[in-house]
Amino acid sequence: MTAIPAVRPTGAHRGRRAANRRSGRPEDAPRWERLALAAVLVVATVLYSWGIGHAALHPFYGAAIRSMSSGWRAFFFGGLDASGSISIDKLPGAFWPDAVSVWLFGPRTWAAALPQVVEGVLTVWLLHRIVRAWAGPFAALIAALVLTLTPVTVVLARATIPDTALTLLLVAAAGALQKAVRTERLLPLITCGIWIGLAFQAKMLQAWLVLPVFAAVYQLVAPGAPLKRALRFLLGGAVALAVSCFWVLIAWATPAADRPYFDGTSDNSPFALVFGYNGLSRFSSDSTAFGAVAGTATSRTTGNTGWGVLINQTIGPQVAWFLPLAVLATVLGVVWRARQPRTDMLRAGFLMWGGWLAVHTLVFSASNGNHAYYTAVIAPALAALTGGGLSLFRSEYESAYEPEQGANHEPEREPVPWSPYLSAHESEPWSPQVAVDESEHGPARAWGGRRHMALPVAIALTAAWALVLDWPTRFVSWLLPVAVMLALCGVVGLWSRGPRTSPRMIHAALAAGIAATLVVPAGWAVSSLDPLYAGAAASPMTGPVGNSYYQHQHRAPRRIGLDRPSARDTALLDYLSAHRNGEKYLLATQAAYTAEPLLRAKSEPILVMGGFTGSTPFPTAQQFGSLVADHQVRYALLTTQRPTTPATTWVKSHCTRIRPTAYGRRTVGSFALYDCSPQK
Repeated sequence: MTAIPAVRPTGAHRGRRAANRRSGRPEDAPRWERLALAAVLVVATVLYSWGIGHAALHPFYGAAIRSMSSGWRAFFFGGLDASGSISIDKLPGAFWPDAVSVWLFGPRTWAAALPQVVEGVLTVWLLHRIVRAWAGPFAALIAALVLTLTPVTVVLARATIPDTALTLLLVAAAGALQKAVRTERLLPLITCGIWIGLAFQAKMLQAWLVLPVFAAVYQLVAPGAPLKRALRFLLGGAVALAVSCFWVLIAWATPAADRPYFDGTSDNSPFALVFGYNGLSRFSSDSTAFGAVAGTATSRTTGNTGWGVLINQTIGPQVAWFLPLAVLATVLGVVWRARQPRTDMLRAGFLMWGGWLAVHTLVFSASNGNHAYYTAVIAPALAALTGGGLSLFRSEYESAYEPEQGANHEPEREPVPWSPYLSAHESEPWSPQVAVDESEHGPARAWGGRRHMALPVAIALTAAWALVLDWPTRFVSWLLPVAVMLALCGVVGLWSRGPRTSPRMIHAALAAGIAATLVVPAGWAVSSLDPLYAGAAASPMTGPVGNSYYQHQHRAPRRIGLDRPSARDTALLDYLSAHRNGEKYLLATQAAYTAEPLLRAKSEPILVMGGFTGSTPFPTAQQFGSLVADHQVRYALLTTQRPTTPATTWVKSHCTRIRPTAYGRRTVGSFALYDCSPQK
């Protein structure tokens, strides 16, 4: 394989480039690239939508999605039940598309999961466009393929969890920032702020983690005077803040009687929901920080923290397959381009994606209660760095074997397709196959003249790392020999290149090396198509890891979707409906845990006492007594699996316990139904 040399554009080429830059469109892609991208998107669609009719809906969020589809109050405020008496413990933005889908197509499991699939495929497509503009077609296809086959993205695309929407919106923000830096236009920077603000609606403060990285990259790389760059980014940041806070401000200004009680808060404040329960409490042993309810930390998963969070036995196989390559690409990409102008776009890309990865790693290491699926947000950064790094290493590899040219001799060159990845003055494109420092010729390179070794070293390192991640479980051990053989073929073929080596041999060696890096993570990703290896609905993860797998070995965990109640839940709903006499609430439950299956089965007002954790002080004992006296609620379902509250104490002392056989249960178990009718 010979390198494609750079070309000095003719006047016609420059005219087409100027037109494309003004319209924001790159020139037509080669046919092979379109076919390859189409194949990647087809693979992504199949992997992400497989078994969507039996998708693992999150028990809590799945219940809220059905409730949100039933009325505007529950929809806008994220009401857990149809009446919107209490909200979910997150902002509702990520669930608005899911609720709209259920409203359009009915209470079907696939309807709730469909937006997640669309968001996952869109993320792959968008990342391809962004990386192509930064590092060219080869890097873009590698990045899209790596993201598609990252196990955590596959398993998360069929789960109703906010991280898929968060990832899509942050990738869109990164693309807007890249365009703002490249074009020196203000509108893309404003667009970047809008995307970050919308991402805040999906996952709150986590969306802001990229802001320091984006600010540093824009200030370091964007054209213009320092003061102008700073003022422009402050404007973009103000837009991000305004879009981020619009829901919180509306909710804060709405009277308490006209909106739900905010779950997870001790003072019914949306600011406590965002900055306390979902913010400071994740970094402090004091779970009541900034208005969060007591017991917040105990309701979350344990472990998955510290500096080894990304490479432990649980999280490592979900996302970290290309972590060493991404780190190597970031370091060499910055070091090799150190002498380039401040506005060098290639270095800027490595800084942006590398900073994205570093900041999230730092936060995950310092916070507590991290689910494995939280790391899905770093998958685009790893994929982009993998694509950009391999493209850079390939260009150095090809450049090392170019014949030296005379100082006054310039060979005839074929034009290459324009890429919107341009230099600071947009006069010359950067070609990922070239990237040759004009002060150097042929194999006489920096780094001891051995930059070309980075490509085979990166392949060998990534293949070896796959063995390390898979070794504790030996889950896809049958694929390990395949990965080793492909890596050997790729590394030996690239390392032993000589003057007479056929270009086809180099192509084959490179293809084998790339396949070696993908085969093991692909095995883990495909395994999630089997529900046994897809984790719990509340904590999806691939492979034989996590509590769900060890609790359900040899059988898949039961999936209960929308409008598919169990026989036990059907019997309870029938009993409550038959004995309902005009009460507003069908039932009051102790914590969301007891209400979730009923809310997924039927869109009814259910008073969820205590919210998600069971500790939220809503309703108070006095409020519940008033509801009973006003004939707003009659029945209460309590459980021994959640903490006692003043409201549940009131129920036990004022209400009559009903025999389990009356509502279809043979044993007492952990649930107890009480009749709080004033006549009792």
